[in-house]
Amino acid sequence: MADEKPIRITRLILVPTLISLAITILRVVGELKHWPKPWFNTAAGGGGALVGISWLPIIFGPYFALKLACAGEGAASVGKSIGFALGSLLVLVGGGFLFGTTVNHANILTLIGLLLMLGSAFVARAGWQRLGTALIAYAFAARIPVLIVMYYAMMGNGGAGLGTHYDAVPPALAAMPPLQRFFYAGFIVQLTLWIGFTVVVGSIFGTIVNAIFRRKKEAAPAAV
Repeated sequence: MADEKPIRITRLILVPTLISLAITILRVVGELKHWPKPWFNTAAGGGGALVGISWLPIIFGPYFALKLACAGEGAASVGKSIGFALGSLLVLVGGGFLFGTTVNHANILTLIGLLLMLGSAFVARAGWQRLGTALIAYAFAARIPVLIVMYYAMMGNGGAGLGTHYDAVPPALAAMPPLQRFFYAGFIVQLTLWIGFTVVVGSIFGTIVNAIFRRKKEAAPAAV
């Protein structure tokens, strides 16, 4: 109902955040104990391991969208919300391209690429503010624990790392001191690329599911 109290974002993202934290802990344990592929992978980037949080926005985007819609906080315009979600994907891909093609010889374009990837989250939010706010809050809540894990993983064994994907870095960064590796491979990437990715993917799936939900809701009275 539209006259219900607005959903508190912290309450909305609480369970998804706890689920993400549990999966992160499970992944750390699995990699330290060398549990098998394809569930776990210690290669840089994670090697597409099935146990991970990167795919969760596909689930939580629709979850947030439906919760908000049922509380009367749905998108003002379905077309606008989907349009901005798809536009944010273009911004994310463009930023990723700039970053990927310049990171080995970092320059101003590398920084622009990082800012574009982070900015893609706010492009998505422009189409449906409440959904975007929920996804941004969830993205930081899910990624900050990963950042903490990466710090301790990179500092482990006197800076040699713990042998997990959390401390595995590309060859260009391998010779750097641990703290510097953490800054470039951890802090910057987690708080730009992965924030943007989480919000963009969640927005795309969330706005599409919301459109289907609204269409079915509008069609229901006509079928009675």
